[in-house]
Amino acid sequence: MRRHSFHLSKRLFFVPLFLLCGVFLLLHLSHRDEKQFQKITEQLFLDELTCNTLDLHYTLASPTDFGITSYEPTLSCFSPEDVPLIQETLSKKIQALKKINTAHLPPADAFLHGLLLRSLENSLALNLYPYYTEPLSPTSGMHSQLLILLAEYQFRCIRDIEDYLALLDQTDEYFASLLVYEQKKRDEGLLMPAAFLQETIRQCEQILTEDILSREAHFLQTTFRARVEQLLSRGLLSKEQGEEYTKQHNRLLQAVMLPSYQNLAQGLSALKDDRILPRGLGAYPDGKLYYEHLLISQTGSRRSIPDVKKMLTEQLATDIHAIQTIRLEHPSYSEELCANPFPLTDSKEILKDLQARMQADFPPLPQEQTSIALKSVVPEMEDLCAPAFYMTPPLDDTEHNTIYINHGKTPQGLELYTTLAHEGFPGHLYQSVYCNRYSQMQGDNPVRHILWYGGYLEGWAIYGEMRSYDYAAQLLTEHGQPDAALQTRLIKHTRSLQLCLYSLLDIMIHYDNATFSEVYDWLNKIGAGNADTIRRIYHYIVQEPCNYLKYYLGYLEILSLQNEAKTKWGETYTDYGFHCFFLNCGPSDFIGLREQLAQTDVPLTPPLSEPESHWPQYPPK
Repeated sequence: MRRHSFHLSKRLFFVPLFLLCGVFLLLHLSHRDEKQFQKITEQLFLDELTCNTLDLHYTLASPTDFGITSYEPTLSCFSPEDVPLIQETLSKKIQALKKINTAHLPPADAFLHGLLLRSLENSLALNLYPYYTEPLSPTSGMHSQLLILLAEYQFRCIRDIEDYLALLDQTDEYFASLLVYEQKKRDEGLLMPAAFLQETIRQCEQILTEDILSREAHFLQTTFRARVEQLLSRGLLSKEQGEEYTKQHNRLLQAVMLPSYQNLAQGLSALKDDRILPRGLGAYPDGKLYYEHLLISQTGSRRSIPDVKKMLTEQLATDIHAIQTIRLEHPSYSEELCANPFPLTDSKEILKDLQARMQADFPPLPQEQTSIALKSVVPEMEDLCAPAFYMTPPLDDTEHNTIYINHGKTPQGLELYTTLAHEGFPGHLYQSVYCNRYSQMQGDNPVRHILWYGGYLEGWAIYGEMRSYDYAAQLLTEHGQPDAALQTRLIKHTRSLQLCLYSLLDIMIHYDNATFSEVYDWLNKIGAGNADTIRRIYHYIVQEPCNYLKYYLGYLEILSLQNEAKTKWGETYTDYGFHCFFLNCGPSDFIGLREQLAQTDVPLTPPLSEPESHWPQYPPK
């Protein structure tokens, strides 16, 4: 018995030891994969931000808090030699990620791994067509965007001023590299049409002039002085330093930036070819393949083109039916009965009204100070800017927020109300502040903030805008304007229908290679504008492939995800719960969002503050 007991005890001893070795091995492998993933993401984060100081400054208010202690102020310039290097670098990053066993990663890292891998693989595919993009488009080119980014470049310390001035000093090299890019596009047979080039040239000649700089009246000069004054008032800068920096700024504008724009305009003039006419990507050899990957990049949707068409066509029918139903149910409706002015005209009051109405269905922001500065687009930039835009704050400074309103393109009334919903609440500002703060509370990997998902962001802004039409109808009803409330419901569906039509046109032009005459015939049949209007629409879509889809397909993907949540959660579904889920996931492609939804059995609310949390303050102009 003793011997048997002895052998038995030995067996019992060795079995746990074998299992323990297996556990140690698994822990070692898991720890190794976690460390390797952390190393890859840290390097990605550093590489992405240190190569472009504008990206760094707009992503992080305090780079040192994220391990970025040393960097050279840099405007990322184009070089033809970089194309194969980018391809090689992307391939290496993808291979490194594929070596990691995601089963060994925590759930948040496994989710991020999927996002990174899909994003890098699509970037690798896009890089096969390096000259299909257009950085100098008349509607959104860097010649105009750079000025806005420089004007809003916040001065938090003296280093920020010096970085800003260093970037200004590089604008000649930057624009020279863009001109080289356009020359390569010409060599590849991908140069933009003469009419578009001429518009960009005109903008370059008018954006910055000797006259306005000599009077020190350009908005870069006025905003620079204002930012310097802020540092002076905080005691971070002496008066002498401020005067010296201002002199240096004016000199750089005159000696570097102005000649940069002049040289760019001259160089583009030499490229202009009147034989090149507006046409979509589908007219070029690899245009369709490029468009497919661009669609993924811009929207975060991986539906096939036929599936996207089907989705859009069904939504078009839904909106037409809704408009017809409303008119049938209200045969006495007449637009003439809606002559009363919209109840709210002040932008601050509109934002406060939107915040009040959304509280029942949207989670509150954390109890942290949030301020909103409402600014007007300067007159000289009104033609180049959208009706309004929100300046996304750094992920570590969501206290200060800015919304620009282009009064040249945004009338008062309902349009201002829905525009502020798109840019503010429950649109961009609310989503950005919420997602950044929630992400920091969860300790998310910061590399998530360098991944950009247009469908998640712009789709949500359209989602918020569409919801604001319902809020506006409530407001109008409360003010005794039932006919105007009914008109608002009609306008909501008309707006959706319009965006849907433009999204279908985007596919027709860039994938099906529809010509202007074909687009004209199609729109003319449904009474969608005269020849001049249709030509403007056609030209805009040619210049901005996938732009409407970024907004509208993103919106439809959110509605589709919402319907899936309703089916999955059944009686436990609430809009509040879905909004918590969507915002807590953070920026993502829609594959990732559906994966997360599949793992969410019941809607959860976030560990944020109660509804009485502080809503934003509005500092004086």
